[in-house]
Amino acid sequence: MALTNRRIEKSTKVGLYADERTLYLKVSKGGTKSWVQRIVVNGKRHDLGLGGYPVITIEDARTLAIENRRKVALGENILRPQHEAKVPTFQEAAASVISLNAPTWKDGGKTLQSWEQTLNDYAFPTIGEQRVDQVTSKDVHARVAPLWTSKHHQGLKVGQRIGAVMKWAQGHRLDNPCDALGAVLPKADNLKGHFRAVPHAEVPSAIRKVRESGAFPTTILCLEFTIVCAVRPSEARLAEWSEINQKDKLWTIPKERTKTAKEFRVPLSNLAWAILHEAKRDKEQNCNLVFPSARGGTLSDSTVSKLFRENGIKGVPHAVSRACFRSWCADSNISREVAEACLAHVVKGVEGAYQRSDLFERRRSVMQKWSDYVTGTPRADVIPLHG
Repeated sequence: MALTNRRIEKSTKVGLYADERTLYLKVSKGGTKSWVQRIVVNGKRHDLGLGGYPVITIEDARTLAIENRRKVALGENILRPQHEAKVPTFQEAAASVISLNAPTWKDGGKTLQSWEQTLNDYAFPTIGEQRVDQVTSKDVHARVAPLWTSKHHQGLKVGQRIGAVMKWAQGHRLDNPCDALGAVLPKADNLKGHFRAVPHAEVPSAIRKVRESGAFPTTILCLEFTIVCAVRPSEARLAEWSEINQKDKLWTIPKERTKTAKEFRVPLSNLAWAILHEAKRDKEQNCNLVFPSARGGTLSDSTVSKLFRENGIKGVPHAVSRACFRSWCADSNISREVAEACLAHVVKGVEGAYQRSDLFERRRSVMQKWSDYVTGTPRADVIPLHG
């Protein structure tokens, strides 16, 4: 039975699904789908990749397959070297992947820069000039293994990003050499898929260490503002004065910079407002960034994270601002709906369908209590449940 678009969408089990004569849909591990033509040339069967679905539609694949059969019937050589000339190098494939995804990255170029840096440092020097159909699992393992236990988070990024490029390239090969990495790499206990945090009771101490560190003042203010507002570090680093409502003590993060792609209103506590007041006192002329770097541009994520490492704080900024806040909410008997709203988390299911309010005024009260807590002087109306 010939394939239809509906059958293609429903085909999720790994394997080959026949269409017309020599054409097959290949479903790989992870759900990737691509077109393969099994064709006999000079008495030998060859599997030719015709491109990935849905970029290559079923109509496109059928047209390509018929054209290959016609060429074989006329005695033309459809195999290498003609076929090889169309296969991109790993670096060319990576450029295509980055170009395809860059418009969806909403963090002011941070992700784009990170992708380029990762591949420049760990992939291009060795496999950049290799054709994507020649990159082997051994090649990928050699790139990732040295980082896996020494710099596990970096190793994860390298493996994932090489894997994304090879996934894109499956129109030129029948497998992804990154699929077997998990089976051959050792388990690393230093990272379980979550950012490292400290107990929320240690947050006041962490802030004091940061304040006394002697680092660039704007970096200290940015980190403290991130924690006090319980926002993502990138949201604070890229904050602009035009987003601050002085009258209502309100910071509105535009949808382009939020993970949910929705505008988010952050009620500013007294401490958050004091931090902004101090930042504005040092504001450079014609600079709309609230927390610019020492050179006047955007603060880098590594600069902010380095402040924690240099002061012996074991957590990372993201976890200390978000996970610690959420744990404190649980211990302080803050309702789940308000705690999740403070973090701009999307509530799914029936509850999410009916809950349309952003609970702003209730959040304002909670953020003030959190602010008081992280200064080391909890208010009397915040009573931890677990001491």
